[in-house]
Order: sequence, then C-alpha cells, then structure tokens
Amino acid sequence: MRIRVIASVLAMMSGPALAETPDGTTRPVSRSLPEPVVSRNAVSLVSVVAPQMSLRPALRPAVSSISETRVAAATQSGFADWINDFRTRAVQQGISGDVFDRAFVGATYDADVIRRDRNQSEFTKTIWDYLDSAASDARITNGKAALARHDALLDRIEARYGVDKDVVVAIWGLESAYGTFRGTNPVIGSLATLAYDARRSAFFEGQLIEALKILQSGDVTLANFTGSWAGAMGHTQFIPTSYQSLAVDFDGDGKRDIWSEDPADALASTANYLARNGWIKGMPWGVEVTIPEGFDYTLADRDTKRMPSDWARIGVLGLDGAPVQDHGSASVLLPAGARGAAFLIFKNFDVIESYNTADAYVIGVGHLSDRITGAGPIRSGWPREDRALSFEERKEMQRLLTAKGFDTQKIDGRIGPLTINAVRAFQTSIGDIPDGYASLNILDKLR
Repeated sequence: MRIRVIASVLAMMSGPALAETPDGTTRPVSRSLPEPVVSRNAVSLVSVVAPQMSLRPALRPAVSSISETRVAAATQSGFADWINDFRTRAVQQGISGDVFDRAFVGATYDADVIRRDRNQSEFTKTIWDYLDSAASDARITNGKAALARHDALLDRIEARYGVDKDVVVAIWGLESAYGTFRGTNPVIGSLATLAYDARRSAFFEGQLIEALKILQSGDVTLANFTGSWAGAMGHTQFIPTSYQSLAVDFDGDGKRDIWSEDPADALASTANYLARNGWIKGMPWGVEVTIPEGFDYTLADRDTKRMPSDWARIGVLGLDGAPVQDHGSASVLLPAGARGAAFLIFKNFDVIESYNTADAYVIGVGHLSDRITGAGPIRSGWPREDRALSFEERKEMQRLLTAKGFDTQKIDGRIGPLTINAVRAFQTSIGDIPDGYASLNILDKLR
C-alpha cells in the first residue's frame, strides 16, 4: 500500500480559473488565491481515497474484527498511554525527547481518521466515472495553465531528472488539484492515530518515526507539518518514508520543503521519484488501440509483452489503423473488458504504478498528461450501463469463484491479477469471452 505526495498551483493565467470540487462540479476561483484546479488492482472497480481531495483509487485490505474492537474501545486515555510507550521506542530510534514532546503537544486520538480508513473500500467508481473526474474539463484547463505558469521551472526539472514535465503536472493535478488541497490534518496526530489502531500499526508506526525525523531535521516547522488524513504530505502527497528517500532540495535553500506555496521542491521530488523507478523520457505510458475480431483475450495479460509491431501482426493497431510505434515492449490492457477501451501499455505505465498501485490512477495520470499537452479524449466507448461492484459483492465474487474451483487465493475484496485470472478461467468454462472483467454480469452468472 502506498500513500503518496500532494500539490499546490498558484494563480493561473488570465480570466477566471475553474476549481474542481469533490463531487466533480466546478466553481470559479479568485486569481489572488492559490489556484485549484497501490499489488495491481483491477481498474473497473476503484476506491477514491486519501488525501481528502485527491483522486487516489487505492484499495486497502478488509477490516478485521480485532481492528473493529480496538476502534470501539479506543479512548483518549488509552491513546495517551500508547504515546508514553511509543516515546521510549522513538527515543531509542534517534528521536530527541524534546522533539517528541513538542510534536505531541495537543495530539489526540482522531476517530475521523479511523472512519476514513475503514470506509475506503466502500467508495467505488467505475473506470469511466473515475476518468471523467480525473481528466475533467476543469482539471485539463488548470493543468494547461499550471504547465504554462511554471514552464521554466518544469523545464529545469525535466532536464535534470529526465522525466516528462506533463506527467509531473498530471500527478500534481490528481494528488492535490495543483496544490489547492494539500491537506490540513496534523501529520503527527494522523499517523499516531493510525499507529495506535491495530489494523496496520507496524506500518504506520514506521511512518510516524520517519515523520518525527523529518520534523527533527528542520525541513518543516510543526505548524506547517500538515497533510492528508492518512499522513500523506505536500503538493504531491509523499508519505514520510518516500520523503526521506526521494525528496530533494531543488531550490537550494537547504530544506526539502514540499509544503511551501512554491512547488519547486515538491515537483522536483516527484520527478526524482519517477526517475529512480526507471522512467524513460519520451516513452508513452500507453496508447489507445483497436482489438481485432477474434482476438485471443487470454493475451490481454500484463505478463504477455510484445513489441507493438508484433501486436500489429495479429491486428492490434492504433486508432489510425497503423501499427503503434515500437517504443518498447508492451502488453494489452482492457480496463473494462472486451466492451471498453483497449490500450498498449509500456514500461512507463509500471513506473507511474510505483507511485500508486491502482491501474485506474495510472491511466488517470497518463490520460490527463496527454490531455494537458493537447491530445483528445479516449475515443472508444465504455459499458456505462454497468455499475461498480460493492466491496461485499467483490468478496462474494471471490468466494463463489473459489467454491467453483477457480481459486482466487484470498477473499479480500480486491480485484487484482489473481481474481482476474480466476474470472478468466470461469469465463472460459462457460464459453464467455475470457477478458477477466469482474462485472455484475459475472457475479450474477456465478450465483
């Protein structure tokens, strides 16, 4: 599970800017204000979660009964006892007692953080609804304005790290609407609440230790040490461990300040993150393609990689009817099965995926970056009559598949490669197109 970084765009060019609200509508904003503008998961069913205003569709594991019991029993006194115990462990790991005590002044158990954590898997969207928001008119308009306003800075970042600037801007746009929604939760309080909780206490305690080290280093003041409810920080929503290993001081002021109104350090840190994960400049994330009649849908698998010219020999072509350029080996991705858009995806898809492991997020970043630089919308249709499966329905599908001999290996409500393969096997057994699309139609057939 990865939680990443969040961004802030300043006032845009001319005329009123459009800010996108959480429900996907837009509103005008004053130019005097900052400018608004996760193993692999199947992209047909995604969860839109942290930070508060980001489009991050990462799914988390199901809630355990132990965790629910812990939440129900949580009290401020119990939290205070935990802080006292944690102080000893923090000091043993190099945190000064003074820094610790200052950081925890006024820290309280935040039940809203746990509520948000518990509800992530329930807020699902179809891939088309997700992309409608990720690449909305407002987000595209504000992304173009951000790219123009910060062009000189972004050119320097691109030259140093070799990462295409439009992709950096797209991540900025999805994570924080170009810096407008960087999160206002105290990072220490949020991470402490999650570390006290039983569900993923070890992971979040590790993040909390690194957060205290960031505070101790002087890169940020306690007053400015804010982020999402889950502790993701800055313009592009770095978690503390990612910050420690990949954040950079691009403006040379001696601090890696991803919280500042000036987005230089945050955008450079994002480029550094992608570069360190193998970004290839000029390579597309993916290209929309057409699939020929009679296509063997078992080939639409992330592990089946061929050069585009080889795909072309069996009829997988660009929308112009010509072979896709041989940018490198590629696999076929069908985010909504045989009735939706198809893509050839390249290594840079995997690089963006290292930032957030949900395929929907990767497509959202890639498509938004394309739109920002002038490309048109996705041209293929989507099965818009379908609805997303609920978290409980996804688990039901896994149980039914496993009971019928198509083992998903876990019942966690996450539609990843194991479940997709099980769906394919079931589809083959009943004579359906084996596209692996975990739809309501498949669930009904399993029932």
